[in-house]
Amino acid sequence: MLSTRRGIRPLGVSDLDDFLALTARDPVVNVFAEYRARTTKLDPRWMGGEMWGRFADGELTAACHVGANLVPVQVAAEDAAAFAQRAAERRTFVSTIFGPEPAVRELYAGLGGHRPPPRDLRWSQPHLELAHEPLIASDPAVRRSTQDDLDVLYPACVAMYTEEVGISPETGPGREVYRTRVQQLISRGWSFVRIEDGRLLFKAEVACATPYAAQIQGVYVAPEHRGNALSAAGIAAAVRLIQADIAPVASLYVNEWNVPARRAYARCGFTETSRFATIMFP
Repeated sequence: MLSTRRGIRPLGVSDLDDFLALTARDPVVNVFAEYRARTTKLDPRWMGGEMWGRFADGELTAACHVGANLVPVQVAAEDAAAFAQRAAERRTFVSTIFGPEPAVRELYAGLGGHRPPPRDLRWSQPHLELAHEPLIASDPAVRRSTQDDLDVLYPACVAMYTEEVGISPETGPGREVYRTRVQQLISRGWSFVRIEDGRLLFKAEVACATPYAAQIQGVYVAPEHRGNALSAAGIAAAVRLIQADIAPVASLYVNEWNVPARRAYARCGFTETSRFATIMFP
């Protein structure tokens, strides 16, 4: 039996195949970590952090993304305790822990006093998947955004982020970083909008994608248009565009208390497959 201190090391380029085999055990839930691995090849120069692996008898059995986000990958309770101890010993501080709820709870508990008080704790977030065509018609006005839409789209992205996270992405030096991120999503074809008469009514983005799944983020309806079914039809349109040429399965996770959003996703045909949790630090 490995102790909580042995059997963990940073992964590198030579570990990529083994890591992808690990994420393939649940490729939709693990889409963020797999996306990071595929885009960086686990090369530390491009990771902006590290990917830690835990081994048993030479086999990679669990992993944890360690950067701005702490994200468990196929992590059981014992793995979480080991990763948390390593993070505490190295005084690794992150802005967010997210992923499957049981692993997040164990990581959070294991960090103990080696972390600042959280700014927000969000437990039991339904993780939803849609692997077939949406059950309802698409909003025909929803389309991929272009760079010409940026001046209309960007304020809505800021409003959505602030409403969801509780702080503005433009705080401090964040404005240029966040604006660049929005532009990158547009360039990749991962941004979807409905704009009428120069006003944004609906938007959604793909946060990350692999050959198996795409994770949706940033679903937003302008406040004055909420409650009129724009959300469900807009999501259906975005999912069809995603399934056509990005990935066969669309996924997302949502706050348990957000009943209107959960109803919209259910109308589209999303079903719950897991529970996530998100912990945000100052």
